Amino acid sequence: GTETPVGCEAAPGGGSKKRDSLGTAGSAHLIIKDLGEIHSRLLDHRPVIQGETRYFVKEFEEKRGLREMRVLENLKNMIHETNEHTLPKCRDTMRDSLSQVLQRLQAANDSVCRLQQREQERKKVWTLPAAAADLE
Repeated sequence: GTETPVGCEAAPGGGSKKRDSLGTAGSAHLIIKDLGEIHSRLLDHRPVIQGETRYFVKEFEEKRGLREMRVLENLKNMIHETNEHTLPKCRDTMRDSLSQVLQRLQAANDSVCRLQQREQERKKVWTLPAAAADLE
């Protein structure tokens, strides 16, 4: 028979040039896709940075919330302590002190009234002899 040389075998489905060019285009597309993935994993840090930012904000808000809750709790305790203990003590102290002050003011007022009466009596005593002398 007839033998065909090994290097000249016919490729199934048509010419070999068309198949090679399609294979190369598909391979190039896959290579470009792979390069894009490698590039995004190695050089595109936006997703990582966004994730870290979200984590930081979440942690910050939680810690801030806890700190604000502690501050509010301390304020609540301070207000309770003031209402229950400090204000009644101040009120009692003021009542005691004010009653003492009122007693002292009353005593001073009585002393001033007595002094005024004595002064008026002295003026009467001095004005009576002078008036009697004027009549003579």
